This record gives sequence, structure tokens and C-alpha cells, in this order.
Amino acid sequence: MLDLARDGCRDRRFAGGRRSAAQKVSPMSAFQREILVRFGHCDAAGWVFYPRYFEMISDFVEDWFEDGLEASAPGLFHHKQLLTPSVHFMVDFPRPTRYGDRLTFKLWTVKVGRTSCEVRIEASFHGEVRMQVRQVLVFIRAADGRPVAIPPEIVGRMKRFQLEPSERPPAGSVERKKPARR
Repeated sequence: MLDLARDGCRDRRFAGGRRSAAQKVSPMSAFQREILVRFGHCDAAGWVFYPRYFEMISDFVEDWFEDGLEASAPGLFHHKQLLTPSVHFMVDFPRPTRYGDRLTFKLWTVKVGRTSCEVRIEASFHGEVRMQVRQVLVFIRAADGRPVAIPPEIVGRMKRFQLEPSERPPAGSVERKKPARR
């Protein structure tokens, strides 16, 4: 966690500041948020236009850094000069999503390495998977774009969301679930 006194930032949103015991995130298997599908996410037919999922994913991963890892992306950039770009995506869209649906996004860490991590994200509507992605993020120095070790305190927090090996889909694949019949 960033030291607020040392970094000179009082706003937790930007510094990844300290939380009281009541605000601590309890251990869990998935980080999750509900995301409303807005008009701007959709094409003319009222379905989510697939590139908009990447915007939702990006926002959701920022929420994970902020609330799940207690290390905001802006705080990492402004105080540690670290960035976390995505370097790989594997995605499936098994079912379409409509304007007004409320998607439940869930995130698990699949693998945490020295400079990168792989996450699995799933968006579902009433338990039916609409989008699944495997994403690799790498930690880099903002100044030169070179990979850098993930700060140890962040590694520890990432492990709270780690999938057990038995829960992982085979390497190189995105887990597919048969859609429910209507």
C-alpha cells in the first residue's frame, strides 16, 4: 500500500490510501460488480457492440485495482510511475446482451508472475454467461515501458482472488458453458 504521508496524497482514490479495519476487503474467490448496459454500449439493434465490452472490462479492472487490490491505477501512475497495460486478450461472447441488462462482472486471478498477472473475467446476466475473457496485464515503468516486478503487497492481495487449479479451464481456452434454453 502506498504511504500517504510519504506520497503527500490524502485522497484514497488516487493514492491507494489506508483503510480502517471495517473497510478491509475480506477474502473472497471473485471480485465482482454489477454493470448496467447503457445506450452508448449498444449498436442500432440494442445489443452490446462487442468493442464496448473492452471499455467495460477496462473500467472493471480499474475498480478491481481500487477496491480489490487497494492500489488505484492513478495512484500507481502518479506516485510510483507504474502502468499496467493489457498485453493479451482471449475472449468469447456466447450470448448477446441487450440495452438495459444488468451484467454481473466477476474477476479471478489465474496466474501471478513476477511482472505480469493473468485474470479471468466473466460477465453474466441472471447466471447466463454473456462474455468471458482471459486477460494478461503487465506492470511497466511509465518512463521507459520496461517490465517491473509487481509490488509484493499487491501480489499478496491478488492471491485473495486466485482460482484454484481445479477451477481453471485448460490452458489456451476460454471456458464455454452451454446457454440455457429459452
